[in-house]
Amino acid sequence: MYKDTNCGEPREATVGSQITVSGWVHRRRDHGNLIFIDLRDRSGLLQVVFNPEYSEKAHDIAGSLRSEWVVQITGKVVRRLPGAENPELPTGTVELSVTDLVVLNRSITPPFEISDDLEVDENTRLKYRFIDLRRPKMQEILKLRHKVTHIMWDFLTEKEFTQVETPILIKSTPEGARDYVVPSRIHPGDFYALPQSPQQLKQLLMVSGVERYFQIARCFRDEDLRADRQPEHTQLDFEMSFVHQDDVMAIVEELYKRIVNETAPNAIIPETFTQLTYAESMDRFGSDKPDLRFGMELTTITETAATSGARVFQTVASSGGSIRGFVARGCGNYGRRQTDDLTEFAKSSGAQGLVFIALDESAASIDALEDDHIKSPLKKFLSLDIIKKIATEMGAEPGDLLLVVAGTEKLVNTVLSNLRNEMAKRLELADPNEFAFAWVYDFPLFEWDEDLKKYEPAHHVFSSPKPEHMEYLDTDPGKVIGTLWDLVCNGSEMGSGSIRIHDKELQTKLFNIIGYTEEQIGDRFEQLLTAFTYGAPPHGGMGLGLDRLIAVLVGEQAIREVIAFPKTQTAFDPLFEAPSPIEDQQLDDLHIRVVMPKT
Repeated sequence: MYKDTNCGEPREATVGSQITVSGWVHRRRDHGNLIFIDLRDRSGLLQVVFNPEYSEKAHDIAGSLRSEWVVQITGKVVRRLPGAENPELPTGTVELSVTDLVVLNRSITPPFEISDDLEVDENTRLKYRFIDLRRPKMQEILKLRHKVTHIMWDFLTEKEFTQVETPILIKSTPEGARDYVVPSRIHPGDFYALPQSPQQLKQLLMVSGVERYFQIARCFRDEDLRADRQPEHTQLDFEMSFVHQDDVMAIVEELYKRIVNETAPNAIIPETFTQLTYAESMDRFGSDKPDLRFGMELTTITETAATSGARVFQTVASSGGSIRGFVARGCGNYGRRQTDDLTEFAKSSGAQGLVFIALDESAASIDALEDDHIKSPLKKFLSLDIIKKIATEMGAEPGDLLLVVAGTEKLVNTVLSNLRNEMAKRLELADPNEFAFAWVYDFPLFEWDEDLKKYEPAHHVFSSPKPEHMEYLDTDPGKVIGTLWDLVCNGSEMGSGSIRIHDKELQTKLFNIIGYTEEQIGDRFEQLLTAFTYGAPPHGGMGLGLDRLIAVLVGEQAIREVIAFPKTQTAFDPLFEAPSPIEDQQLDDLHIRVVMPKT
């Protein structure tokens, strides 16, 4: 072995011990006759001192050391001199006095310093990801991923789940996003697809009698990227037979409480996860993935606002739109620059504008408001009585700032949800140690696509309607509520689940509602429908994003920060420069001709 001790291990209890460590030169400092380096491995940092009195040879070599050289060092653990301790390091009370040094490999100058505090362009970080991953923060994230997946394995094994690996090369059966396709050399003109999820496969496992399945599954989706999306991601995929919605939720709650408690000791986590219907979540927060760590709930003021003299309110109300807002506590003293900034933010989310009403804190109460207590761009169109009524409906107090948006219900909810999160960020309302898990359930089974003029599945087409809504399938599919749900935490969707359809006729009906032809149904789903005729049990399950969970645990917004080798937001890999052209011979073997798009 090149080492018998990790760099992060020596303590005062090991003073006097002769040890050998190996790692990377983090920093080098020359102090006259003495040369110091910080040596780094995956466990942490250790200060190493080269004194020519102990080894002249090692001291001479140390003079040539540079950052990121790989070295092996043998020496004695000694106490640091009084006043020279470093309380920031676990090893900060000791150092290694060197007797032998071996250079294992040299390094050219890295493109950036190995530091958690350094701001580096994302493309540069990803191009040199093998260097970026040396940062202590990234090392800790990789260890956390390992720990979380280990907890998942142990927990689900305790619950009598069976881990089953499902194929990566399958048939193209689009589930909402585009498939990544793989050409077959052996079957010219035919293609495999990379799975968007193991959905059909795990349902087939339920028909097979497995009853409780799980997998840490790789999933692939050729879709436009956002901060929380990658072309490939990892999810905890599981399925259970003979269960209802509450049974699945109970398993997940127990698992996630164990994960958080074992990986985030300072975390605040609810004993029981909050449950909200989709309708309630949209009404209170304008979002189906609300951050529950703070208030600022939305209020609908359409009727009151429509009676004002503000034409923008009258126009929206008369056209069937929505006028809604929320209260930012204690922000009534915001100046022009701050309100303009909020307006621009609202516009960036799609709003035509933002109406604000600032209430001066000097007023004794809402009833006591006078004209000079109020600042608003619509002040001359809003009577004092209307302003008082709006403030009362929204639960405002003197000193508060009312933020109001008018437009279509969908637009208003989107803008206010984003603005709510932005205000919470600016006001530092969200406790980073709190994990506000919540269930959002009773989603509509279908969404109407205005462009395509047809229904699309809200989640996926394998979700079962609620029994009491079956009658609407033939008459009004838009009214159908599904037995499906999301797990959310701190404003992020953690995963989705549902009770699945296990009846061939019902499944075929849903395919028909979203416009699949009989030929498409047979081509894409015959294997599943056939299986349903051989005694399929009732079953349900979830796909829970592992990357998203790790991101929430470490307080990151973008999941690429918790993936070892992610893609950019253009689905490009700067490290391997992929995707890239392939050789003509490979194309010939696959019977493929490349036709570039017309410019």
